[in-house]
Amino acid sequence: MKKFLLFLAKGCALLLVTLVLLDVLYTAVYLQSDSRSKIDYLYNSKDKNYDVVFLGSSRVNNHFVPEIFNKAGYKTFNFGITRSRLDESALMLQMMVERNYKIKHLILQVDLNINTNDHSEAIRSLFMPYLHTSKTIRDYYRELPEYNQLLYIPFYRYMHYDARIGFREMYYSAIHKKTNALENDGFHPLLNGPDKLVPADLTKYYPKRNKGYETIKAICKKNNIHLIALTTPMCMETINRDYFNHIQKVYPEILRFENAVTDDKYFSTCGHLNKDGAIEYTKVVFNTLFKPKK
Repeated sequence: MKKFLLFLAKGCALLLVTLVLLDVLYTAVYLQSDSRSKIDYLYNSKDKNYDVVFLGSSRVNNHFVPEIFNKAGYKTFNFGITRSRLDESALMLQMMVERNYKIKHLILQVDLNINTNDHSEAIRSLFMPYLHTSKTIRDYYRELPEYNQLLYIPFYRYMHYDARIGFREMYYSAIHKKTNALENDGFHPLLNGPDKLVPADLTKYYPKRNKGYETIKAICKKNNIHLIALTTPMCMETINRDYFNHIQKVYPEILRFENAVTDDKYFSTCGHLNKDGAIEYTKVVFNTLFKPKK
């Protein structure tokens, strides 16, 4: 019996040491990675100076063309991430402040993402490699039910979010294999859509006060960042376009740009512009809210 218990103890100790070493290895790799995603680029950068930063979901990632602002004399970057929600956008802004980013204007997409206070599990996972090294991330996720497991159990977070930050992603980060996430100053264009768009249905969407948006407003006020919250285009076939009227009832300050581009030829899907549509939309936003620098 003693031999068995000793064997069991040695096995547990070996497993624990292995998990600790793997945790240290994975974290070390991610701490030197800055070309796989916008989050690792953000974490591993500091002292950036931007006239305009764009934040939001795919409706920012695919819709705002920084080049149009850049040609007018503005330094900009599109930090929109497909599938992200306002919860993740708020944390990204906190990280920018933590890394001493100087931001004059923040253009924030607030439309379909305001109907929920939930998070994106896929995007949340991308913050997890930095849980031990960033107080901002730890504080932001302190209320998670599984917070203690993620923080204190070695390698648990990498196993829990294996699909996004597991071995494959760690390996690509280690060999510095780039993605297209940072190309075009963060703008990812979509191709032209089908001949006939499938209408988006917003009947189950209902705007409500949003914790992530409230956090973003507070951060901007504290750090003297000019916040521009706005809606982004949906095709005219969208069911229940009255949804956008309800948004403004909840938050009257949100600017209405869902009708800035309406021709179907500018859409890749009913909810996303193609490259030409993104250019047209960005021009409308720029010409409405900004002027070329002299």
